[in-house]
Amino acid sequence: MQKVKKAIIPAAGLGTRVLPASKAVPKEMLNIVDKPAIQYLVEEAVAAGIEDILIITNRGKGVIEDHFDHAFELEKNLEGNKEKEALLDSIKKIADLANVYFVRQKITKGLGHAILCGKSFVGNEPFAVLYGDDVIISEDPVTAQLCRAYEEFGCGSVGVKECTREAIKKYCTLDVSPLRDNIMRVHNIIEKPTEEQILSLYAILGRVVLPPEIFGMLEDGVKLCTTGEFYLTDALADLGKQGKLTAVDFVGKRYDMGNKLGIMQANCEVALNHPEIGADFKAYLKELVKTF
Repeated sequence: MQKVKKAIIPAAGLGTRVLPASKAVPKEMLNIVDKPAIQYLVEEAVAAGIEDILIITNRGKGVIEDHFDHAFELEKNLEGNKEKEALLDSIKKIADLANVYFVRQKITKGLGHAILCGKSFVGNEPFAVLYGDDVIISEDPVTAQLCRAYEEFGCGSVGVKECTREAIKKYCTLDVSPLRDNIMRVHNIIEKPTEEQILSLYAILGRVVLPPEIFGMLEDGVKLCTTGEFYLTDALADLGKQGKLTAVDFVGKRYDMGNKLGIMQANCEVALNHPEIGADFKAYLKELVKTF
């Protein structure tokens, strides 16, 4: 089975749920302590063995490209200062994480269309998709967990977690049956289900690994789409009905960076484990909660 070496990160959303913060700064560049959210995604992909990453952007998101490039003036300013050697090294490493490419989604037509923009980049290879809104912190990268499932079962794989009945209506619901351990066979998927349509409380949250044949399904779906937005879920459901999709109940903590509460949760919890500020921040929170 061919190894997964490419990934797509859709980052073309407008970030309306976190306005006004995203008015001039892409939501993918909102920080979690000292790194922008999208850097966590790229680092996760690299840790899973991904070598080439395509980020789908749109107008006004050139700052994402700048972040993954060398900042020569900044690097020059930091050079020669022994106290800032570690900082300089961390800045330089960002530009060398992986081969990072960019393409614009000129018309916003949903996640399915965004991924279709990466067809020529992917070619005839399997690839991972890391949703731009979802940062997942885990010792074993979730993308790696899905890649292993892809290689073992020879078909697409989606990362899932159980949600409440109310939350599942905002995402999607999966009809699944057990394979082994935390891996399941997917039979069907329904996007944004009504109460009567809920198949299970498992929803796809932020990560998928797909075979290249998905592009043909996406092309057909976009052509037939009459709503202006084509969901990736529709093509994934077709894979499931063909017996070509597994679901991994992944190990990791997911943060919704397109949601104000998710952003605050991510910053708070990552800060508590940060090697520089973790202890001080924990002490601060203990004192803070006494005043509320």
